Amino acid sequence: MKVLKIILYGLLFPTIFFLSSCEQSDPCDMLIINGNIYTVDENNAKAEAIGVKDGKITFVGTSAEAQKHQGPETQVLDLEGKTMTPGLIESHAHFLGIGYKIMNLDLSNTKSYDEIVAMVEEATKTAQPGEWILGRGWHQSKWNGQPEKLVKGFQTHDKLSEVSPDNPVWLRHASGHAAFANAKAMEIAGVTNIDPEGMDVQEVEGGEIIRDELGNPTGIFNETAMGIVGKHVPQQDIESHSKAMELAFEECLRNGLTSFHDAGSDSLAVAAFMKFVEEERMKVRLYVMLSSRDTSLLNNWYAKGPGIGLGDDFLTIRSIKLYGDGALGSRGAWLLEEYTDRPGHFGHETTPMSYVEKVSNEALEHGFQVCTHAIGDRTNREVLDIYEEAFEAHPKEAEDARFRIEHAQHISAQDIPRFGALGVIPAVQAIHMSSDRPWAIDRLGKERIEEGAYVWQKLLQTGATVINGTDAPVEPVSAIASFYASVSRKTLEGEPEGGYEPSQKMTREQALKSYTLDAAYGAFEEDIKGSIEIGKLADFTVFSQDIMTVEESALLDTEIEYTIVDGKVAYKKGEGIVMK
Repeated sequence: MKVLKIILYGLLFPTIFFLSSCEQSDPCDMLIINGNIYTVDENNAKAEAIGVKDGKITFVGTSAEAQKHQGPETQVLDLEGKTMTPGLIESHAHFLGIGYKIMNLDLSNTKSYDEIVAMVEEATKTAQPGEWILGRGWHQSKWNGQPEKLVKGFQTHDKLSEVSPDNPVWLRHASGHAAFANAKAMEIAGVTNIDPEGMDVQEVEGGEIIRDELGNPTGIFNETAMGIVGKHVPQQDIESHSKAMELAFEECLRNGLTSFHDAGSDSLAVAAFMKFVEEERMKVRLYVMLSSRDTSLLNNWYAKGPGIGLGDDFLTIRSIKLYGDGALGSRGAWLLEEYTDRPGHFGHETTPMSYVEKVSNEALEHGFQVCTHAIGDRTNREVLDIYEEAFEAHPKEAEDARFRIEHAQHISAQDIPRFGALGVIPAVQAIHMSSDRPWAIDRLGKERIEEGAYVWQKLLQTGATVINGTDAPVEPVSAIASFYASVSRKTLEGEPEGGYEPSQKMTREQALKSYTLDAAYGAFEEDIKGSIEIGKLADFTVFSQDIMTVEESALLDTEIEYTIVDGKVAYKKGEGIVMK
């Protein structure tokens, strides 16, 4: 019997040793244990532990099972019960804009015209004569009160010009669809009163210089008219872009973002992104939409085709951004019926629909996705018509085109079902509902608001894939705030009770998916990110509390504990940015 045991041990021991050595021969670089982990994987919804090797997920399971994957060099991160999800994906924002907003005057918290004037006056104290003073973030509909003099719903430049006689001032609206200039800036741009014959050669198609009853420019430039002054503003360059990128990376990581859909980049921006890839300085993964306004850029990329997974999946360029109309805040969104608070005005078609049609067909022919900005119901209808015709003309290429409508903010009831039917992705920003809904009803009226504004559940019920974001720097790049708006439909002050049009709330599961797996789908990346599954990229977000179960009233108290990108801790609460 002893001889038999010895023989058996002799046979079994090498096998046991071999199996054990297999488990230990390739230990994980990182183990994340003791977590409350929402995987967004329908086959394995919850987990306690994750293993990472070479930037990819290699293990999903329990903390006890994770021990088998630990080696002497394995970094172990104990979550101590905290909640982790796949890395959050910002589906529509402006990456460089986040950085430049920090570099210039940030007007997003101003509550009156006088506050803006005071900030500019302070800036003139350190500015050289003739130096441009730039800023962004004001929104007249969010002020506590309105100035005495208003023209077409906007303030006039008089007070601003008084405090800045020697410096041109250019302050962009929060939406980015209007801007406010002082007298010096308009002088440089040659903007004057209407000539004696009542003609103004500076008026441009798709925009408007707001003037008073005497023809004097008020300082407000709407939509495409912004270019009249904007072309005189000092040009950005690679150096300023690089600084803006670093600031934007930091802001994203602090907010738990691991991936970012950049909504419109020109040649200079793309060059900056490529430079960071070559220098291995990327800290967040970028999915870039080429600006359709840069036709030479489009032609260059048509010739070489999409750039997918550049720099170890830190940069992908395979989509095109079109600009169909303006924003509700500046009354530039293109509507089927006139604005309730500006009779006779329907907004602006900021890009000819013929050009939208041209690019949509070219994109299909060259393998690019199209993402068109459309806020008003007229624009949404026009773009859906164009997409449908392009799909019919290119049936093979349209099989998985995943064309998007950015914002899809106000849609006619008859057009809502077309999103699901056509497979068009609505890229919404739930935080816009929270921020804009209190005054948006003045623009559209009760009936239009209830029928087709911010209708997330109606879109989901058509079978459409709804993806989520913030449109930063229009809003802060806070996924937590947008998640809260998604599930509560309230302002960030918690109003009204029950939320606006509560039937359109997302469930927490829908909201999380809109920021993870569905967001990845919106960029053709659901096979490599968006859920916690073996083989996918090791990008994770860790929260201070369970966003899936905590009381709604406490959601905004959630903090980001860790942001993990490519299997490395990039941000840690209390320590800040730790990625080198």
